[in-house]
Order: sequence, then C-alpha cells, then structure tokens
Amino acid sequence: MHEITIKPQWIIRRPGGPALSLRVIELLAKVHEFGSLSSACKASGTSYRHAWELLREAEQLFGDALIVMNRGKGSSLTALGEKLVWADRRVGARLSPMLDSLASELGAEIEKVLSPVPALLRIHASHGYSIQALHNFLGAAGVPNELKYRGSLEAVVALHNDECDVAGFHIPVGEFEAPALAHYRPWLTLQSQTIINIVTRRQGLIVARGNPKEIYQIKDLARPDVHFINRQANSGTRLLLDLQLEKEGIEPTLIKGYEQCEYTHAAVAAFVASGMADAGYGVETPARQFKLDFIPGQTERYCLMCQKKALASPSMQTTLAILRSEEYQAAVNQLPGYQTSESGTVTGLDAAFHALRATVRKRKRA
Repeated sequence: MHEITIKPQWIIRRPGGPALSLRVIELLAKVHEFGSLSSACKASGTSYRHAWELLREAEQLFGDALIVMNRGKGSSLTALGEKLVWADRRVGARLSPMLDSLASELGAEIEKVLSPVPALLRIHASHGYSIQALHNFLGAAGVPNELKYRGSLEAVVALHNDECDVAGFHIPVGEFEAPALAHYRPWLTLQSQTIINIVTRRQGLIVARGNPKEIYQIKDLARPDVHFINRQANSGTRLLLDLQLEKEGIEPTLIKGYEQCEYTHAAVAAFVASGMADAGYGVETPARQFKLDFIPGQTERYCLMCQKKALASPSMQTTLAILRSEEYQAAVNQLPGYQTSESGTVTGLDAAFHALRATVRKRKRA
C-alpha cells in the first residue's frame, strides 16, 4: 500500500509582505528544546550565520525580538518566540490526527484502483498513541488498511453497523467499568464479538507546569478561578470525566470551559500550554511532551473489538503478530503512562470485562 502523508502548514505575514520562513519556527523549537542557539543549529543542520539571518528577517517582520542571548547561559526564547513555537505545536496537535485519517482514506481509495481484489482492513478508532503506532507498523508490514479517527462510541457503532472491521475504544478499570460498558451496551454482541487488548494507559488532569492553580482533584475543576478545556461529546475521555463528575455530585455547568472542546489529547495539552486553560483531562504522554504537569487519575484499557470470524483473516493475523512483537511493545512502552503487558491477547467479549461476566452469570441463573 502506498504511503500518503499530509502535513499541516501555517503562514504568517504582513499584508502583501513576505511570509515567515518555516525554518524560523523549526529553529525556535530547537532553541526551546536545547537552550542554546548553537545546539539548535547543529540539531537542525543550519549554519550559525544562516540562523542569524533567518532570525533577523523574522524580527523585522514582527518588529520584536524572538530570542535572548544570555552570556554563559545559552539562549532562551522571548514571549513572542515562545508563542510562535506554541502556535506551531497547537496547529499540529489539532490538525495532524484529522490529516492522518484523511491520508489513510486517500491511500485506501488509491489501493482500490491499483489492486484487483483489495483486502482492506477498515479501522475506526478513538485517537491514541498506541493505535497510531499500530497503523504505522501495519503500513510497514504492507497490510492495506484504512484508519479513521472517531470517538469511542462512534467506532463501536460503526462496527455494529458493519462500517468497519475493527473498532478501537477504551474502558476504565475499576469502579467506572460497568457504567462505561453500559454506555456502549446497545451496540455490543456478546456471542459474536471479541476483544483484542492493546495497552493500559493512565488518564488524569493536565495542568500548567508547577501547577500554579493547585488543581489536584476533579472537584477542583468547579472552582471559580479554574478554566477547563474539554474533549468532544462521544469520546471515551469525555465519558470518563462525566462519570467522575457524577460521582462527585458536580454539575458540568459549574465548570468554566466545559462546553469548549478539542478532539485529541495533544490538542488539549496544547491548549493548556498556551495558558488559555488551567486544566484539561487526558493521557499522560502529551502532558510530558508539552512540559506540563500531570495528576494521575484513572487507569483504562485501550482495546480493539472485531467479529470473532474476522480473526482468521490474514490482515488480522498480521495485526495480532504486530501487537505481540517486541518491536511494537517497545515503541509503545516508551510512551509515558502506557503499558503493553497484555498486548495482542484475545478474549471473548463476554469474558473480557468483569461487568459483562456478571451479566452473563445472571442470564444463566435466570
């Protein structure tokens, strides 16, 4: 299958003037990472002289400085420089999953023309770092597949309606397992569906570095001095948050920003990193990538679900082999908060979750 990549790109200029070079943003990001202009030049393959030329042109465009040279202490970004780096990261965080999904769809359509009988593996899944890694490994293994990022509920419904072959969704471990499964129950078929484990991962509060607002618990989100950024309705993360709010007896209307939504964990982290929100709820990986603090909350299982009869297909057998491979597990285990201890194990839906096992036992007794 041919690989298609679509990258987000943004342009900033004065009306009728030259655009800011994308190399400037790359250079600023490296300065932010290494704390030194010379180190940034080495990392980006840019000569020191050319780097200064780029920075001077950019500073003329804005009429303000982008970096500060500290004698004996390296380099640091000005407030404007930091804002440009943040803006680039937010563009990527918000648009990359959407563009990745579109690229996968385009690749699938091209494959249908090129291959007489394409055996396309259709995956609808909640966006996550482990499913993104799986998609990359499937591509490297030559497995034609079409990945569409959708909310957990949308993915499960799509499998029920035969709109996909595999659905990726996540279920909390512990007290919230039963109410979460009840949310998906109308679209689950115990006798014919099966679960493939991928990872366990941690969800929690994503807050500014140093946690200046001292946000440690879900109930802190209802404080009048806290502004929150949420995930979209029908996402598994939104469901998990709502279950916790219900337990605490907190009305969502009391949370400033509850109705303001982003569509990925990375976009939530970018929003908090910008200072436009004090807290979000999501997985740990993007919090660490944006150098934010993370307050661990719930552990959850990210699973794939498919029809039992689909397991014998060559594409699903390759998928299982990838999930069980040392290479895949090593790639995912390096992500903060992720653990692949049961990756690739297959379990009947009726035996995968304690809440569903209890349902089956009640039916048998009846």
